[in-house]
This record gives sequence, structure tokens and C-alpha cells, in this order.
Amino acid sequence: MTKSNSFFRNWFASGEPWIWMNAAAVGLSISAVIGVLLLIAVKGLAHFWPTDVDLITYKNESAQVQHVYGEFVELDQVSVEQFLESGGNSTWVQPNAEIMDRWLVKTGNRKISAPDFRWIFVDQISQRSTPDNVMVLERIEWGNAYGVPTKLILGEAPTAPVSGANLVSALNQSIAQANIVRDQISDLENGVLNNINNRLERLRLEQRGLLLRESDDVERLQEISEEQAELSAEYSVNEKNLRALYRELDQDELVITTADNIDIHVRVADILHAWQPNAMNGWQKTAQYFSNLWRFLSEDPREANTEGGVFPAIFGTVLMVLLMSLIVTPFGVIAAVYLREYAKQGVMVRIIRIAVNNLAGVPSIVYGVFGLGFFVYFLGGNLDQLFFPESLPAPTFGTPGLVWASLTLALLTVPVVIVSTEEGLTRIPRSVREGSMALGATQAETLFKVILPMASPAILTGVILAVARAAGEVAPLMLVGVVKLAPTLPVDGSFPYLHLDRKFMHLGFHIYDVGFQSPNVEAARPLVYATALLLVTLIVGLNLTAITLRGRLERLYRGVES
Repeated sequence: MTKSNSFFRNWFASGEPWIWMNAAAVGLSISAVIGVLLLIAVKGLAHFWPTDVDLITYKNESAQVQHVYGEFVELDQVSVEQFLESGGNSTWVQPNAEIMDRWLVKTGNRKISAPDFRWIFVDQISQRSTPDNVMVLERIEWGNAYGVPTKLILGEAPTAPVSGANLVSALNQSIAQANIVRDQISDLENGVLNNINNRLERLRLEQRGLLLRESDDVERLQEISEEQAELSAEYSVNEKNLRALYRELDQDELVITTADNIDIHVRVADILHAWQPNAMNGWQKTAQYFSNLWRFLSEDPREANTEGGVFPAIFGTVLMVLLMSLIVTPFGVIAAVYLREYAKQGVMVRIIRIAVNNLAGVPSIVYGVFGLGFFVYFLGGNLDQLFFPESLPAPTFGTPGLVWASLTLALLTVPVVIVSTEEGLTRIPRSVREGSMALGATQAETLFKVILPMASPAILTGVILAVARAAGEVAPLMLVGVVKLAPTLPVDGSFPYLHLDRKFMHLGFHIYDVGFQSPNVEAARPLVYATALLLVTLIVGLNLTAITLRGRLERLYRGVES
């Protein structure tokens, strides 16, 4: 007994138990992170797989037999007590049963039979099959439609509709043609017509500016009027072409039959994609899966962000993070260099360092309120008064936008860069500075050619931490620039090409909006997981880029600090 007690005392005195406890804590943390990422990946990526569509025959709450086409989503269990308390039919309950199984099925066809999702109790299902001819239609509005295609009406002229074996191929050709026309419409609206509108708006503002300044430049006013007339004529020509494209888009129509033998007429112009999952083999489903995944990454959102893709959110997140990094890095490095290399070390410097450390702990929403008050209303409002008086009362920079969001997040993350840079400067031996000065270098030359290159790994560490925090922030962005749906990207073909005053979309806010503000919770749930996985992947990608660069710099200056 004495030997055992002595062994444990010596073991604890050696510190080995604490090493094992730390290792266990690290292992548990890593396992938890990996588990969360796997959960997000499975829940998010499984959404894009083309699920089989079932034909389900069951009895509803009114004891009526119903037939529906739908995709199985999940299995749930409810207690009999809960079922009866919610007003359920007692005849559905099996003798001595305590649990009732039910399926969540996506039945679509919202325009004729809401809701989009419905719960069906397993005990009430009398028949279930997977017919090969059932088709899934992904529509621009109203979500998916499920049914058996019966005929395709082509053109406005009364011609014989396509049916039978040739219907599917003819439908695919019609959808492909509709997509081409839709792209032409988008190019015309967002390209040519949008450019004309921007030029007309610039001319209008220039004209108003001349009038506000009471300028007597009659010649320039006449030139503006002539340019406006030319642009208006050009707009009219393109508008006629646009109306012709819309007429061409509105010609074809598909008729599908639902499980209840109801015929639905769907314009081909409203169909983005169509497929028959029950008739597809493994390779075809895999190809469809990657096609769905690509469209999620490359398309704009639809249906209150519950359908479509997240490309504007990806673009806005990356652009904001890059702008934030370009702002925060020089300011953070300059502040750290001054505090470490130039400032006289004393009480004031210590107070400043304490203030910097305290800024890192301020809640992010406080930065959002400050950004809204100082950057947007004060700076932006004064910029509008000085440089854009012709636009008032409509604000140009006096409203939340990309530049203010970037500045707010730069202010939020600058303490991280300052602290990391100072740590890097502290690790550089004094002998290096003295050696450089002894060789004839000035203090500025020593700083830029010796000190900062050696401290660059620490600077990049601060930038990595700043990027990771900024990319995941949501609360301040809600006040200073991010929106649910941005009509245009901050970068386009119109001068000045990069529009810092525009609002933008962000992946973090997109997750919040889809998860908590969506009118269709069941449809939005898998998109929350998919978008969260995308945000984590994006942050990891940006960090890995910075880490790779930091590693190269560390290898370059290895041994100098020792």
C-alpha cells in the first residue's frame, strides 16, 4: 500500500498525468471538430443527390385515399400520447403501440397542392412504388414539380403536340433552347441595357450638377441632351429585341399528370432542369449530382434563398475579406512597428497596449454600431455632401456598402494583427538591428530590408487570424453593408468596375437568413448545412494560402533569429 501511494505521488509529481490530460483534451477537441464537419458535410452534400421519387398511396386525416409523388426526406417517430394530444385520429393507433413512425416527404407542386413537404404516417401507407416515367421539374418559381410528362406543346401555332417516346428528348431540347434564350435576355438586361441606364444616370447627374452650380456651360448642356437622346434611341432598339426574346421564350408548354390524375400546364420557360431519377443508373445520377453541386456554386439564389445557388454570397465574402486584408495589414503593421521600434517605452505605451488588447474583446455588434454611425453616417454623409451633391437626397456613400463593411471588419481585427506583429518584432535579436546599423544602414533601411522581412511570418499569422474571424462575422455586417439579396455584384463591366458603395451578399448572413428567416424551413435546412460547409471550406482555403506563404518565409529566415 505504501509503495502504491509512493508511486502515485511520484507520478503526479513528475507532471506526466497533466501531459496525458492535455493530450486527451486536444484529442477530444479534434474529434469534436471533425465530427461537426462530417455532420455538416453529410447533411449538406447529400442534398444534391438525385433521390428516387416514390408513388405513395395513403389515407389522410379525413380517411380519404390520396396519391402523391414525392422524395423521401427523413424518418421520424412520435409518441402515441403526443399524437393524440395534437388531435390525431385515434383509429390510426395500433393496439399497445407507444411509438408511431412517420415519413417527411417532399411532394412539391406548391402551386396546386400546398404544402411543399408533408408528414405521412407509415401505418396509413397502403402502397409504395417507384415508376420510371415520373419526372422532376426544377422551376424558377414555386419549387419542384413532380408528375408524368404527357405532351409537349411547341410554338404558338396550333401544331400537333409531342408525346410518347420522343417527348423526353424534345423536352430536353426545348429546355436547352429556353436556357439559351434566357441567357440572351440576361446578357441584354444586365449588360447592354444596364450599361445604357448607367450612362444615362451619369449624364443626368452631370446635368443636375451643372444646374446646381449655376454653370453657364451651355455647350456642355447641349452635348448632354444630344447624348441622352442617342442613348434613349439605342435603349428603345434593344428593348424591342428584349420583348422579341421574351415572346420566343413564352412559346412552349409542357403538360404533366400528377399522382391524383390532375393535368398541370408548365411553361418550358419556367423550367430550369428536368430529369427522371427512377430511370437513371448510377453513372447518370453521379453526373446529375455534380451538375446540381456546380449549379449551387455558380447560380444566383431564388425563392427567398431556399432554391438556386450562392455565387453572389461567395463573391461578396471573398471580395470583402480581400479588401479587409488590404486595409488591416498596413495599419496593423504600422501601429506595431511604431509601438515596438520607435515609441519610447513607458506608461503611455503600456496603456496603449492594454487598450489594444481590450479592443480584441469588444463584442462585434459594437463595432457594427460604430461603423454605422461613424463610417456610414458621418464619413459617407460628408462625402456625399462634398463630392456627390447632385445625387442627394439619394445617398451614394452615406448608406451601408462594401467599403464600410470592409473598414468595420478591419477595425475589428486590427488588434489581432498588432499583437501578432509585435510578437514577431520582439523575437528578432537586438544584434541583428545593431549589425545592420553597423554596416551603414539607416534605421528605415534596417526596418524595411531586415526587420519586416524577418517578422513577416508573424505578420501573416495575424492576417490569418484576422481573415478567419472576419469571414465568419455576421452581426456587424448586418448594419454596414450586407443584404439578403443583392441585385448586382460589386464588380461589373460598368465604370468604375469596382463599386465600393454597393451592398453585397455574405455567406455568414446567408446561413442566418436561410436558417432563421426562411418561409420554407424544410427546404432551407439542407442549404444551411451546404452553405456552412462552403463557408468553412472558404476560410480554410484562404488560411491555407496564407499558411503556405508563411511557411516559405519561415524557412527563408530560419536560423537568423537564433
